[in-house]
Amino acid sequence: MARRPRTPNTALASLMQAHGLGNAQLARRVNATGHELGVRLHYDKSTVSHWLAGSVPKPEARPAVAEALSRLVGRPVTCAEIGWPGEADQTAAADTVAGVMDLSRADMDPSRRAVLRTGMYAAALAVPRFEDASGRLEAVAATQATGRTVRIGRSDVATVRTMTDKVADILDQVGAGHARPMAAAFLVNTAGPYLRASGTEETRRDMRAAVADFVYLTGWMAMYEDQQGLGQRYYVRALELAGAAEDHVTYCRTLRGMSLQATHLGHGAKGLELADAAAEAAPAAGPRLRAFLRGQQAAAAAMTGARTTAVARLRDAEAALSRADDRRDAVGGYDQAALYFHEAHVRWHLGDRAASVAALERSNTARSPLERQGRLHCLGVIAERQYRMRHIEAACHTWHEFLDHHVTVSSARGDEHLKTMLRALPTHRAVAGVTELEERARHVATQKAA
Repeated sequence: MARRPRTPNTALASLMQAHGLGNAQLARRVNATGHELGVRLHYDKSTVSHWLAGSVPKPEARPAVAEALSRLVGRPVTCAEIGWPGEADQTAAADTVAGVMDLSRADMDPSRRAVLRTGMYAAALAVPRFEDASGRLEAVAATQATGRTVRIGRSDVATVRTMTDKVADILDQVGAGHARPMAAAFLVNTAGPYLRASGTEETRRDMRAAVADFVYLTGWMAMYEDQQGLGQRYYVRALELAGAAEDHVTYCRTLRGMSLQATHLGHGAKGLELADAAAEAAPAAGPRLRAFLRGQQAAAAAMTGARTTAVARLRDAEAALSRADDRRDAVGGYDQAALYFHEAHVRWHLGDRAASVAALERSNTARSPLERQGRLHCLGVIAERQYRMRHIEAACHTWHEFLDHHVTVSSARGDEHLKTMLRALPTHRAVAGVTELEERARHVATQKAA
């Protein structure tokens, strides 16, 4: 039987061509890197030619090739980017770092975003427990790249924390459509290499926690842009990093974000499971985090019809928030506006529609003027609920305010609200002002599409 022809490795060829790498040059660097990793390799330029033609090196050599390429191109390169499976004995810790890098690199590449958008949200996804993830990155210390990485310090951790706050501000003010590409680039070019750098154990642990927070934020933005499968994958990486950093706060906050995603997609039971898991994993939570978690438990319980539990959890959230200080975290913060939004969710699913709309209006009144994306989403929800209650004139008034904000914010969720408006209005053109609103909405839609 004839042997099936190999498929040329265009990924490796493109990488080498983009950085002007020769076959002999790569082979020499791979041999040297293998020696550092304790693997005896004797490759030459003909070996690299075979790789380019589609052959794959033995499993124990693949990390040396990836590391050699990383040093030659000046950024982390993983086996997955080259088109090869990872090392057979690769630790879960290395998988976490490589997973963050691969996911972020694909996210910042416009040619690959279409593929990422097709990723399915997995309602039955197994979530890594905090105890299982704890300490999983310790093995990375044994494989630090001596020629490429640097030694990180407290200032580098502060850099990641500062970038997290700044990207969160950009998200609030102009939307995830502008903020997420920046976040993905930062993960690839700065945060990812920091995870592989050397440093004291305390500094490396703090770095994992800081990057976990940033990855969580990136997942939140993907979710907000309706790229649910991508958001879920970011969330799982954030859980793994938070567990490895022994950071209960980010771990629980990420679980809560996953619960919000599940409830947004209509998976009430899964949302409640995740919200309960987040609460159980944070036995010593401060009042703000407790309010954060209880509010989501209330929202998820309401979706399952558990009225008593939902109301009790909502009261717990209100009581906890009343004991919190005035500081609001930039990432995943919980404040009065968020509590009102949770109340609105609970009231709606328990059948009190008027109270739900009133709570949404209080939410936007309490919201910071800088939270433009959140305000836009809240207005969209108010209008749609007013419409479903047959309060057409009130809905039109809210939709006009929504359009005022939508023209300045890049938000896929805002775009969905606009589409909902355009589907709803034609059947009510006999109502005063509807035709004018429809014309304005179509004009805004045309502008956003241009």
